[in-house]
Amino acid sequence: MFLKRVDGPRQITLPDGSHLSRADLPKPDTRRWVASRKAVVVKAVVYGLITEAEALERYALSEEEFTLWRTAVEKHGDHGLKVTSIQKYRQL
Repeated sequence: MFLKRVDGPRQITLPDGSHLSRADLPKPDTRRWVASRKAVVVKAVVYGLITEAEALERYALSEEEFTLWRTAVEKHGDHGLKVTSIQKYRQL
């Protein structure tokens, strides 16, 4: 089996004991961003699986967009990323 050389870890352990690997990340050509995919990218950056710069480049995100995702997760958890909840959480 051949493993591609990558910078940084291949897998991390999250605080809840679950594991997140590079294989769990959304595909680079992802265009439909549901809350679960956004949450995986934010967790990968926060816990050091990939850098923020790598995430921005890989998914063609702006710094502002990623910052909004990260802030929503910090304030409201993964539920803060759902489009249907945006109005509810913006009022807080």
